[in-house]
Amino acid sequence: MKTLFLAGGMGTRLRPLTDRVPKPMVPVMGKPLLERNIERLKSNGVDEVVLCTCYRAEDFEVYFGRSDPGLPVHYVTEDTPLGTGGAIKNAQRYFDREAFLIFNADIVSDIDVGKMLRFHKRKKADVTIASTYVEDPTQYGVIEFDGDYVITFKEKPKPYEVISHYINAGVYIFEPDVLKMIPTSRAVSVEREVFPKLLENGKRIAVYKGCTYWLDLGTPEKYMQLHRDIFEGRCGICGADFSVEPVAGRELAKVHPSAVLRGPVFLGEGARIEAGAIVGPNAVVGAHSIVGKKSAVENSILWDSVELAKNTQVFNSVITADCSVECGLRLMKSIYTGEAQKSLAVS
Repeated sequence: MKTLFLAGGMGTRLRPLTDRVPKPMVPVMGKPLLERNIERLKSNGVDEVVLCTCYRAEDFEVYFGRSDPGLPVHYVTEDTPLGTGGAIKNAQRYFDREAFLIFNADIVSDIDVGKMLRFHKRKKADVTIASTYVEDPTQYGVIEFDGDYVITFKEKPKPYEVISHYINAGVYIFEPDVLKMIPTSRAVSVEREVFPKLLENGKRIAVYKGCTYWLDLGTPEKYMQLHRDIFEGRCGICGADFSVEPVAGRELAKVHPSAVLRGPVFLGEGARIEAGAIVGPNAVVGAHSIVGKKSAVENSILWDSVELAKNTQVFNSVITADCSVECGLRLMKSIYTGEAQKSLAVS
């Protein structure tokens, strides 16, 4: 099964984490979110990937050019943003034979796309939309349905307009013929234009309610939440089960005998934890990062090649790649990029 990832957004709400990296490439337990999603989908039968990119498009090609994802990856790059529908149309040449998957690259979901495809075929749908239940649907696209088929859509309804708590989860299966109904060479919203047009033309849009975990990685707070969910077992990732092994990656890191690791902890390849340092719980130390002598890192995420000098303290914070933190500095509920420090609203 082929999959199209919509990866062109600028990730404005996730800034400053996306100032120097596109949103689908922010690291999740040491690997880009997009790579984590590809790993999950491979296990579900996806065997070819197309990336629709725009913002910092070269970052995708550079990364996957040196990191083999284990399946073919093609790139379709927009000079100017074309919206979700326009991006799908722009990749039409790759999807002319059979049903294919479309995945918003900035979401995390445990959806089994193999089951979703079987549901799609059973319902004889032109499009199938994955849906998930949320308490507050006002920031999402809401779906009203009858049985297994869509009746109407409502984008970001006001509280008094809420007709359903099931939202568009950003995962779709399209039949190739649907692409003929998307306009060419202009920005198009699949949510606001394409789906309503399909309903008007009598096409079947099925609703698949198979998500038990779903998160839109829209803000730094959601980014922190994702890591907590992984540590606490609500969201699984390839190669780490913290209920079995509370410290992942220890064999690839250098940990001084007097350092303390309080799991759950994730250590990237070549990470170094120096004498007297305390790391964890709920801490990520990226590849080749250094936690200096008698420093503490708790409920925090260090990207790759971060260096903490001795006696630094990092709590409920994110430090982006290649940053150096000076001796004795205390970071609390912050995003630290080396150039700026932003407060972070986390519990």
